[in-house]
Amino acid sequence: MTDLVSLAVRDFSAALASDAPAPGGGSASAAAGAMGAALLGMVCRLTIGKEKYKDAWEELERIASAMDAGRDTLLGLVDEDTRAYDAIVAARKLPKETPEEKAARKRAIDDATILATTVPMQTAFFSMEAIVKAPVVLEKGNPNCASDAFVAALLLSSAVEGALANVRINLPGIPDAGLAEGFRSDTALAAAKTAEAMTRVRALAKAKELTA
Repeated sequence: MTDLVSLAVRDFSAALASDAPAPGGGSASAAAGAMGAALLGMVCRLTIGKEKYKDAWEELERIASAMDAGRDTLLGLVDEDTRAYDAIVAARKLPKETPEEKAARKRAIDDATILATTVPMQTAFFSMEAIVKAPVVLEKGNPNCASDAFVAALLLSSAVEGALANVRINLPGIPDAGLAEGFRSDTALAAAKTAEAMTRVRALAKAKELTA
């Protein structure tokens, strides 16, 4: 498989637009999350060093560092998501003529489904970890970059929602009821924290006249 994150933006978008089922929404969500984290890091760096925002430097330095780590992780998940989908396809192609083959095929499908649920859950988690910092960056960051911080939050919110949709669509295939319930609980938590962060972001954006 092509290393998606090494592609030019034009080529990555072409891969998404092709008739191949992967890369798809999961990889796109991870890419959106990486871009959102990158933008928050940019706003922090365009604030740090400017004397009038000195009181916020220390906090924004920590956030910038966290955004760098989150961006790297999310970029890795772009390819991990496509690999997880490919694992399901491969498992479904396994032979199923004998009872032993059927059992082995089912185990492979179950394992691949768990992986294909875990990867977008990670995308949602790391995007959520980034978006909860967005209100701070929007409030304390360089006001000339306020629209960039707002765009970052929108990208991260979309990354969380998109990734959670991929988690939910795979839940019926999770063989372990306890594990499935754990995914549901994590999904609800990520959705709630993201919604709370976006409520704060939208209020700040409105105050800064970034929205109508």
